[in-house]
Amino acid sequence: MQILNAAAYKFVTLADLPGLRARLHQRALGLGLKGTILLAPEGINLSLAGAADKLEAFLAFLLADRRFAGMPVKRSDSEEQPFNRMLVKIKHEIIALRRPDIDPARNPAPRLDPRELKRWLDEGRELLLLDTRNRFEVELGTFDGAVGLDLDSFSELPRAAERIDRRWKERPVVTFCTGGIRCEKAAPLLIDLGFRQVVQLDGGILKYFEDCGGAHFSGECFVFDKRVALDDGLKQTGTTQCYACQAVVTVAAQRSPDYVLGISCPHCKRNALAA
Repeated sequence: MQILNAAAYKFVTLADLPGLRARLHQRALGLGLKGTILLAPEGINLSLAGAADKLEAFLAFLLADRRFAGMPVKRSDSEEQPFNRMLVKIKHEIIALRRPDIDPARNPAPRLDPRELKRWLDEGRELLLLDTRNRFEVELGTFDGAVGLDLDSFSELPRAAERIDRRWKERPVVTFCTGGIRCEKAAPLLIDLGFRQVVQLDGGILKYFEDCGGAHFSGECFVFDKRVALDDGLKQTGTTQCYACQAVVTVAAQRSPDYVLGISCPHCKRNALAA
């Protein structure tokens, strides 16, 4: 059976989180969905999968709530269910930055449409493409010429952003991530640090793939489910994660003699030699 995947988020003030959690969990379970919904006082973040009609029914139920009305939803297909269970969690933040003064609902950064970014890149405009994802995600694939911040986790961003060349404070900066949620906080943070021409890629890499394909992008896009990585057609690539060390292992790396399914991978070998 073909599986429909949906990812969405919205920064909006939420109250009665336990009651909302119970209602969403009950409805999702009743429709046979799997995935994760995060709830926090600042909003909602979800990644769900299931039969298309069931998932669309849940989304209709969710978007009927005026707090979530108009929330953009990214959809993609997969051959298998990419999640093991259905979880609805209450968190302090839907994306952890640990900067409560950064409030995307009240002070959002300007958005840049993916097609407009492609036009800028086609023209060769001078700009800083800032990848706000973790190091291993950047290594798997990113925009040509993009700059990463060598992050192990997103919460390291405030300190890492201090290392960005100060010359970019007066020049165009485009932040991007997988689906846009990290840039909802990253872009306002940069503005708070004095960068004057910051925009966030609306919908992230996945929306760019949907609208523009793989132009100016090399590699694959990591996703946080069992699909592991998607190509510029939003299709699963064959990249996997090592059972032993959880490192991302591309199809090419799987041909290495150091890759033994369920036991080891080339990353394990390098780590063992470095120890």
